[in-house]
Amino acid sequence: MRVHVIGLGGAGGRTADRLAAEHGADPFLAGVNAFDTDMDALGALDALGEERRYRFGDAAGGDGLGGDLHAGRRLGDAHAGELGRAMDDQRPSRAEAFLIVVGLGGAAGAGAAPALAEELTRLYDAPVYAFGFLPTPGETEEPDGDGGPSSAASGTAAASGNDPTPTTPHRPLAERNAARTLDALSDRCAAVFPFDNAAWLRPSEALGGGRDRLNGAAAERIGALFGAGETPEGTETPQQVLDASDVARAAGGDGEIAAIGHATQRVESPDEGSRFGLGLFGSSGPAEVDTSEAVSAVETVIRKAARGKNTVEVPEGRADRTLLVVGGPPAWLNREAIADGRRWLAEETGSDAILSGDAPIPDGDAVSAVVVRSGIDEPERIREIRETIA
Repeated sequence: MRVHVIGLGGAGGRTADRLAAEHGADPFLAGVNAFDTDMDALGALDALGEERRYRFGDAAGGDGLGGDLHAGRRLGDAHAGELGRAMDDQRPSRAEAFLIVVGLGGAAGAGAAPALAEELTRLYDAPVYAFGFLPTPGETEEPDGDGGPSSAASGTAAASGNDPTPTTPHRPLAERNAARTLDALSDRCAAVFPFDNAAWLRPSEALGGGRDRLNGAAAERIGALFGAGETPEGTETPQQVLDASDVARAAGGDGEIAAIGHATQRVESPDEGSRFGLGLFGSSGPAEVDTSEAVSAVETVIRKAARGKNTVEVPEGRADRTLLVVGGPPAWLNREAIADGRRWLAEETGSDAILSGDAPIPDGDAVSAVVVRSGIDEPERIREIRETIA
C-alpha cells in the first residue's frame, strides 16, 4: 500500500529520515516529511532534502518547547492547515494511508499530532495511523548528577573533553504528555501503534545511546508492514495480495492500540535453471527447496514475529484482529506451512479470523513474517502512563 509518512518533532523526524534513507526508492513510500519547531533537529537530518523538512511555529523562536504540551497543542491548532499544505508537492491525494510518527512524551510533535491527524482526515479519504514512541520511566526521574537537565535534553552529556557520554534525557512531563497525547490520537486516528522504548533498551543502556538502534527497529517494522503489499515492477505477483483495505480491516478504525511483530531468517537463495520449486509461485526454473527446511523456516519466523519483541507488549498474546504477512524467495513460501501458521496464530491470539498476505522476493535471501495485532488488552507500560493523569 502507498503510505505518506509524516515525522513530527525530534523522534518522529529521525524515524522519517531513516525511512527515507532505507526505503526512499520503494513503491510503498508515497511521500515523507519531517515537521518540527526546532531548527537544529531538522538540520541534523541526513536523507530528507530541505524541501521535505519544514519548521513551523514562529512563536517557538526556532527552538523546542521545553516539554510544554499545551503550547504544542496551540501551535498544532494554529498550523495544521499550513502543515497540510507543506505536503502538497508530494501529491498526498495518491496515498492510501497516512502515518504520523511522533515521540509521545514531547511537546512540539505530540502537541501538533492530534490537530494534523484531524486535518488529514478532513482533507483525504484515507485512514490516518499514528506510530508513537513511549517515554521511558527514567526520563521523568531527577538527574543523578552525571549529566544536567540541559545537556541531557539532547541525549548526550559531556564526560571529559570532547567525548560525549550518552544519557537519558530529563523530561519530567514526558509521561503525562504521553498519556494525554495517546487519548487525543485515539480519538482522531484509525489506530495507534505505540513503540515501547523502555522494552527495547538493553540493560544499563541510556536512551541517548540506544536512540539510533531504536529508530532503526521502528523504521524496519513500519517498512515491513506497509511495504508488504508493494512489489517492484516486473517481479512475481503475490498469490494473496495485501492491500490497504486488508491493513485497515486488521488495524481497525476506532483508535485502538495495535502492535507490530517482525522476524526474519536467512535462507539460501535457489539457483536458477533447476527444477520447479516447492513454493507458492512457479517460474521457468527455480531450484528445488527441501520441504522440511521450507516448513521450518516459515514456522519459525511466524512464531518469532508473534512471540518475540513486538513494538509494544501484547498481554497474553490475544487480539481482536490479526494480520499475517509471510515473505521471501517464492520457493521457500511453503503453502501448507503458511496455512498451519495461520491456524496456530488464530489459537495464539483468539482472533476469529486471520487476514493474511504474502510478499514474494525472487532474489531474496531471507524468509520473513509480519504479525499485526489490534484491539489488544492494555499493555502494562501504557497503563502506567495513563495513571499519571488518572
